[in-house]
Amino acid sequence: METLSTERLERLRQLHSYLHDQILGQDHVIPRVVAALHRGELGLTRTDRPKGSFLFLGPTGVGKTELTIAFTRYLLGEDKLFRFDMSEYQTRDSLAVLIGGRVGEVGLLGRARKKANSGTLLFDEIEKAHPRVFDLFLQILDAARVTMASGDTLDLSGFYIVFTSNIAASEILNLQHSSFATMERHVLAKAQQSLRPELYARIAEKLVFARLSYDVQIEIARLHIKRELAFLRDKGFELSVDESIVSFVMQRGFHPRLGARPLRDTIERDLRGAIVDATLGGGVPSPARLWVRDNQLVLTACAENSRVD
Repeated sequence: METLSTERLERLRQLHSYLHDQILGQDHVIPRVVAALHRGELGLTRTDRPKGSFLFLGPTGVGKTELTIAFTRYLLGEDKLFRFDMSEYQTRDSLAVLIGGRVGEVGLLGRARKKANSGTLLFDEIEKAHPRVFDLFLQILDAARVTMASGDTLDLSGFYIVFTSNIAASEILNLQHSSFATMERHVLAKAQQSLRPELYARIAEKLVFARLSYDVQIEIARLHIKRELAFLRDKGFELSVDESIVSFVMQRGFHPRLGARPLRDTIERDLRGAIVDATLGGGVPSPARLWVRDNQLVLTACAENSRVD
């Protein structure tokens, strides 16, 4: 087992709590992810394999990518996530983009490895990748090594590998009255049928994310509002809000089929839009209160700040 500092060990102990606070509505997923990350960080994995491999399944907007971003940021740092959208790798030539097409080229994977010797490689929507790219995934999962067009061999044993997929996502939404266990079995079966068997077998953790209920999305709205207020505070805008803002963004951003992504986009657009309107209209008071008037967000001066709980 690797020898870690007391501070690093405490950070690992707090990992579950951190992810639980960041990713809502997926309590069944987080313990398995945390267990795998603990093994990886303590060196309890084979040296000829990635530190951990995951397949995150489920509808759009339920936290698959967000969870990857969160654990990478917490354990490794903001600059250690390398993301590849597989919808851009659907042709035969896609492999060359990743590993180079001619001698001397390193490709995007080679560039990522030059930037860091550890991190997370995130391959979104894996089912869209060309079969030649699947061959590359097999190499990564099998030996954590890839030979580039340059002739160099990349050692990826210091990386976590995350695949996301929307396989059977529409069926999850249509099975909303079934138990989660039934939906989970169905999605895993569809994933096993859709992906190459040898690839599916090599992924250590296959996890199905649940649909987000209305109540969960309310809590996600509160979380995103807090994050947005922190972002705006860093920009020099000190704002307070009340519960009416949550109701406002839920009316405009809730979508039962698209998860929390439209909600996040609504919060960013409308809160920043209020800042823009106030700035162009004469200036933003500090501190300012954000509230709803005539079905839009407006800013007025306030004496003190409050928080969304």
